[in-house]
Amino acid sequence: MIFGKSAAGLETKFCRFEDGIAIEDSGVISGYASIFGSADQGGDVVQKGAYAASLASLHAKGRAVKMLWQHDPGQPIGLWDEVREDKKGLYVKGRFLSDVQKGAEAMALVRAGAIDGLSIGYRTLRVEKNAKGQRLLHELELWEVSLVTFPMLSEARVQGKADAAADGLVQEMADAFAEARIMLAEYRQQ
Repeated sequence: MIFGKSAAGLETKFCRFEDGIAIEDSGVISGYASIFGSADQGGDVVQKGAYAASLASLHAKGRAVKMLWQHDPGQPIGLWDEVREDKKGLYVKGRFLSDVQKGAEAMALVRAGAIDGLSIGYRTLRVEKNAKGQRLLHELELWEVSLVTFPMLSEARVQGKADAAADGLVQEMADAFAEARIMLAEYRQQ
């Protein structure tokens, strides 16, 4: 996973498509947007139950988690019809809106393998630090789950069919973006 924080304080985390991610011919996509108990590169560990209150609150209000393109609130690309916690993590299932240009583009990119990640946007409500310095995220207010292009970490990227030279360039770019994101997060904490 890779994380970031917007000017409005909304945090984001990237999680590559895990085993079982699927896209059907109809444009239905499913998989895990967050995995419980795994430390990400920022030292955060989402705990089981972290999304429960947020999901219940959204349901009670008749609202839903948004499906966005690259965390851009101006670019909804579909609908998450099912967002739930299970023993593994945060499972999502939804459908692209192919009548929306960006939705059709996103669906084509996922089918082609050019898009290989999900990323969550949320606010941290309850957190503690453990002896390792990791943040244990106990309660999160989930806002959106985005499809993202560039995971920024080699471990969070599906290997493509690119040649070795292109892979090297992509890896260098991923490392540079990851380093820049960490530096930005440290700057914002000052």
